[in-house]
Amino acid sequence: MDSSQLAVNGGPKVRSKPWPERGLIGAEEKAAVDAMFDQAIASGSAFGYNGSEEEAYCREFSEFMGGGYTDAVNSGTTAIYVALKALNLPPFSEVIVGAVTDPGGMMPIPLLNLIPIVADTAPDSYNTGPEQVEALISPLTSAIVAAHIAGEPADIAGIVAVAKKRGLPVVEDCAQSHCARLNGRMIGTFGDVSAFSTMFGKHHCSGGQGGLVFTRDESLSWAIRRASDRGKPFGLPSGSTNSEASLNLNLNDLAACIGRIQLKKLPGIAERRLAVARGIAEGIKECQTVAVPEPIPGAEPSYWFLRVHFYAQKAACDKDAFCQALAAEGLPVGTSYRGALPHLMDWFANRRVFGESGYPWASLDYRGDPNRRFPCPNANAVMDACFNLYPHESWGQEEIADAVAILRKADEALGKR
Repeated sequence: MDSSQLAVNGGPKVRSKPWPERGLIGAEEKAAVDAMFDQAIASGSAFGYNGSEEEAYCREFSEFMGGGYTDAVNSGTTAIYVALKALNLPPFSEVIVGAVTDPGGMMPIPLLNLIPIVADTAPDSYNTGPEQVEALISPLTSAIVAAHIAGEPADIAGIVAVAKKRGLPVVEDCAQSHCARLNGRMIGTFGDVSAFSTMFGKHHCSGGQGGLVFTRDESLSWAIRRASDRGKPFGLPSGSTNSEASLNLNLNDLAACIGRIQLKKLPGIAERRLAVARGIAEGIKECQTVAVPEPIPGAEPSYWFLRVHFYAQKAACDKDAFCQALAAEGLPVGTSYRGALPHLMDWFANRRVFGESGYPWASLDYRGDPNRRFPCPNANAVMDACFNLYPHESWGQEEIADAVAILRKADEALGKR
């Protein structure tokens, strides 16, 4: 096939009709919310937070994770903040964090007067790895934040092993990896504490925004509760007052009501997303220019989106042109994921956390290099090499077939033969 057949050059599109919507919210959520409103109207009492719905959501999520303790908060960013605050880390110590993450996965670190130290990704991955983390550990290191980007599990077992050698706690950022597994074990159960986002675009949601903080450590769970609710004396002796300064970061019972219904749907959502990703990966195995990277050994991803490797040396165009051809054929595609490199953003470069002060980097109590930069060659390479597709659990065989046909068409037209 020559390139004149591509839609971007005036040829017929593979898919002209819209892709199906997710349909994440359904009648079950509406019925549950209606029942809450009916009860509030009948009783004359407004629903709030820390009530029966939120308690049930936290309990059911803990059971879903295989046992432990959960606190529901108002966003995934908040979940990271609360997890770190609960660890009571020394101010102006360093926290290692993967280069590829949402800004909300990194910003809580300096907001707690801690210094983010940016770990490169493992080769051909959006996730950092044990080798990259270990290279940055110093006497100033107090914790590690490891994200599982796009629902692809990081080598969290390896990262935890490195951390344990140094006595360092690990926060798992599971915002994009609900229900993913590594060696049969749920992501979010490896570290000391894990943080989930339940905003409307994630695998399961609690309405517009929300988050969950999970741990298997009972003592840490009380610290999490205090960190998320103005230092209220949860788990402290009777008569104690608010024990520390913090913010009101609670979720609420209405959001928890939605989250409870969503949680029941989560296994099916993750299973279907994995099936769609595997169908696309299998369908393009013979392509020369593109491939879905293999997950790490033992990993079962839950694919919040699908990363695709582009082999530029085998193509007659660059990645941007290839992705433009895919989009013209109707495929939902993101050419670049560089927006997930927070350390390259203005706020990080200009140290804009507490006004113009430059804190926490500028503090005389910080013993490291306040001007340190992080080149991250692996992260830059994977950004250059990969693009993202956005399938979801409502795709069926027709959508898989169309996605495969589009990728094959572009491969045949734009690959070097």
